[in-house]
Order: sequence, then structure tokens, then C-alpha cells
Amino acid sequence: MRTNFDFTPYRRSTVGFDRLFDLLENGMRSDAADGYPPFDIVRDGEDSYRITLAVAGFRPEDIEVVAQQNQLTVTGKRAEDEDRAEYLYRGIASRAFERRFQLADFIEVGDARFENGLLSIALRRVVPEAMKPRRIAIGGGAPAPDRIGASAEKTGEAA
Repeated sequence: MRTNFDFTPYRRSTVGFDRLFDLLENGMRSDAADGYPPFDIVRDGEDSYRITLAVAGFRPEDIEVVAQQNQLTVTGKRAEDEDRAEYLYRGIASRAFERRFQLADFIEVGDARFENGLLSIALRRVVPEAMKPRRIAIGGGAPAPDRIGASAEKTGEAA
């Protein structure tokens, strides 16, 4: 059951959250109903994650992984079979796919590994030093004036 939610009232009363609302709206319309290829997202540590896609029937050279800004795109397209075998039943999906993942700020894509039909992509959060909390030292000394320019008035100087 799908419910449509209208974000218009929230868009009118907020500033700077356009990207968040776009992500929410696109998430509702995403290709999640298709479900191909299936994937897992695992948290390996406090700041490390791993996305694993089941891509049976594909070779590493058939898959392309692209990280651009805050989006990770995994695309797969199988090359044509050279042997042209006559299949009586074909249960391993071989259709082309494109799976997109929205990444949070400061998430960097690491290496990608292909093993036993599983593609694993390492991710980690790297917060810049300027964005990390820092402790501010409190200095001692003369008490600060109650208002700006108060010390200048006492000495007779112009503020």
C-alpha cells in the first residue's frame, strides 16, 4: 500500500531543506519495487559501512561503480553470450540494472570487491576537522564589559 505525502506545507515554512524533501519524495518513487539486484547495507563500525549487491551471472567487467557528489550508482550490463547456447530454462537474471544509493554528507566510497557473485562496496564517514566539535578554553582576567563600547566610554575614547 502506497501513500502519497504532500510536503508543500513544510517547503513553505522551511529554508534550506529542499534537498531533504527531494530525497524523501524520490525515495517514495524509487525503483525499490523492482528489487533487482538485491542488496544489503551493513554497518561494520562506528564510521564504516558496506553495501553488498547480489550480482550472480555478471563478471566484474560487466559492472560499473560511479561515486559522484552524494550519490553512488552501480550499473550492470552483461555482454552477449558468445556460445549462443539454447537454454531450456534460464533462472539466473541477466537483465541490465542500475541501482542508486543516496549518500549522507561526508561519506566516502572506498574500494569495491567482487567475489562469489557478490559485489561489496566499502563506505566510510570522514568528517573534516573543521566540522568536528572542539573544546573552547575559558580564559581568566578582567571581567568583560556589559556592552560593546563600555570600556571606551570610561576612558573617554570614541567607540
